[in-house]
Amino acid sequence: MSDIAIRVENLGKQYRIGKRERYQTLRDTLTDTVTAPFRWLRNGRSANGNSAPDHIWALKDVSFEIPRGEVVGIIGRNGAGKSTLLKVLSRITEPTEGHAEIHGRVGSLLEVGTGFHPELTGRENIYLNGAILGMRKAEIARKFDEIVAFAEIEKFLDTPVKHYSSGMYMRLAFAVAAHLDPEILIVDEVLAVGDAQFQKKCLGKIGDVAKQGRTVILVSHNIGAIRQLCHRSLLLKSGSLSFYGATQACVQEYLGPPSGSGPLPVLRAGGGISRPVQIVTAYLTRGEAPVSTVLFGDELDLVLVVRARSRVRLSVELQLRQAEGVPIAFAASGLGGGIEFSLSEGDYFLKARLPQIKLSQSVYHIDIGLADTGRGFFDYVETALSFSVLPSPIGPRNWYFSDAAASFFWEVDFNWEPRPASDLPLFRCSEVFEDIAIDA
Repeated sequence: MSDIAIRVENLGKQYRIGKRERYQTLRDTLTDTVTAPFRWLRNGRSANGNSAPDHIWALKDVSFEIPRGEVVGIIGRNGAGKSTLLKVLSRITEPTEGHAEIHGRVGSLLEVGTGFHPELTGRENIYLNGAILGMRKAEIARKFDEIVAFAEIEKFLDTPVKHYSSGMYMRLAFAVAAHLDPEILIVDEVLAVGDAQFQKKCLGKIGDVAKQGRTVILVSHNIGAIRQLCHRSLLLKSGSLSFYGATQACVQEYLGPPSGSGPLPVLRAGGGISRPVQIVTAYLTRGEAPVSTVLFGDELDLVLVVRARSRVRLSVELQLRQAEGVPIAFAASGLGGGIEFSLSEGDYFLKARLPQIKLSQSVYHIDIGLADTGRGFFDYVETALSFSVLPSPIGPRNWYFSDAAASFFWEVDFNWEPRPASDLPLFRCSEVFEDIAIDA
């Protein structure tokens, strides 16, 4: 048996746009065949139709291989060709060029609920939908109780589905499809159905399928789910394969160079006042990469560059706020006899490890202060940096926020010794301080 589950070579799919074609008779077909070369010459079209203005390539020159037993994600913007690729792999549509080899039985979950009849009961629709998806009657009967338990609709099993809520309808449809036994499972955006608890159950079911050694292809805009489930991922851009590799690298490529990812000047209140120590710049990093867009569950480092004009001893204070200005959390290196930093004259960077980001999807700000313990601030900058959070794989959650709008202590790890700014691992010192005017 081949170790390759799916092999795609130079795959392309072209669609005609802008016109609705009428049904043709045999006479029409023969006439079009004879006159086609003259139409191409008259309209300036190439013989193969590639440059025809009323055609569009949904996929173009896509090639990749997926090993057996691997979980692969497909990400990209709307219209990138993700669903078209899945339809080709599922044999729903034929490619215009190239080919795809599928080694194994395929189960496709592209349209949740396809084949449900509103007048039939939930029980009857389980058998109907299972048959449409390729399950035998004996197989459906064997898994019937498991499907019902998964969908959580026991009380309404003999009620016509037209009386179901949209959530109940989608849960039942996913439950049927999730209990297929294919060697290759193709899933398109089904994790958007149901509430957070059911989405978590869906993730677990897909994870169980993967653990059984089956090949899974998952399309989702939920980047957290892709990161959690997929070993490798494909990135499609305008119908072309832009990246295929490790999921983390693929996600970073998809998000693109984050706006404001470079050193950010955070100057500056105080006019011509000369301060013993000042904040020059601050930014967040994930690993070695500066970021301004983060994913639910990320661990980040905060890099802070300061300039000392004399020997000082200071602590660093951080306040995390919502975009609306509501404080969420507070951290201080010197709080409760904690860490204070001693700096001589010069430029330094301090680094602090932030805990896992478990915030709901939104934009957040961090205020930064350099405190002269017990006396006030050497320097304080509101909105020293901002970042946006992408959603959780199991629905929106907000780990830190309290409805009381009262901030609480943020367990930031400040156990980093200050180092000269010339040792910055991400940027040369000249790049950090370029075009930044410090008060004389």
